[in-house]
Amino acid sequence: MKISASLSHYEIPGRVALLAGNGGLTKLAITTPASTAEIYLLGAHVTGFQHHGEPPLLFMSHRSWFAAGKPIRGGVPICYPWFGPREGDVAHGFARIAEWELVKTAAAPDGTVTVTLRLPEIPGRTTENQLRTEFTVTVAATLTMELATTNAAAAPLEFENCLHTYFQVGAIGSVSLIGLQNAPLLDHAAGGNGARKVESDPALRITRETNRIYPDAVGPVEIRDEKFRRIIRVDKSGSASTVVWNPWTTQKLPDDFDPAEHAQMVCVESGNVKQNRVALAPGATARLRVELSRRTF
Repeated sequence: MKISASLSHYEIPGRVALLAGNGGLTKLAITTPASTAEIYLLGAHVTGFQHHGEPPLLFMSHRSWFAAGKPIRGGVPICYPWFGPREGDVAHGFARIAEWELVKTAAAPDGTVTVTLRLPEIPGRTTENQLRTEFTVTVAATLTMELATTNAAAAPLEFENCLHTYFQVGAIGSVSLIGLQNAPLLDHAAGGNGARKVESDPALRITRETNRIYPDAVGPVEIRDEKFRRIIRVDKSGSASTVVWNPWTTQKLPDDFDPAEHAQMVCVESGNVKQNRVALAPGATARLRVELSRRTF
């Protein structure tokens, strides 16, 4: 597939290239002195980020669909303007299956690359189209993502948002999550049925199907990976909810995920869901910002 001239001027030699990705979908390939990254226009989906010479920070399913109108499995799906299922509509909102518009690319003197994408108006989504939404990704030694939503309507509007981040791990049995102890949670895994609990573990280990929403959890989470000998840190702002998810081999999923892949991934998601949904006043802007960093040990 040839990249159109309307997009090719966003390329920056040595830093940003526009390419035909999987399924012929347009992607940005980004290179910095510290790292590489990939972003697809479909869903404004970050599908890759890694430091040179190190394992990827983000997990991608080898069965992922790369097709127009279908979500990509792995990386950082943008769940918006709702989270979870909605009867008669697409799960996790339409943003992750929409083709976003590329607005801007820039490279700083130190090699840091910034990309901005905009969610276009979606036919038939009259109310949601009043939420003007941009997604800015900054690639350097860290990966920073900011979802900014402005209410252009004359009345308040409500929405949910979540950066549903899949992390690559060496082995799920060697991973622990730190930063959630004593936090209230809703357990939505098999048998949990949304039961209200409190996180008792100082270091949460994933040993079974896990689907936990931590409302009113605003602090950072660290993913300690004994096999890869690294700690991934998730810092966030504008986020009142944290979600932890691993389907194990028991949760029924579409065929874009191999159940065996549960051993190499864990999702730590940042956003505003359920009781933390955003009520945005006319003219106001809400910013969900997540920064991913890593250190080795």
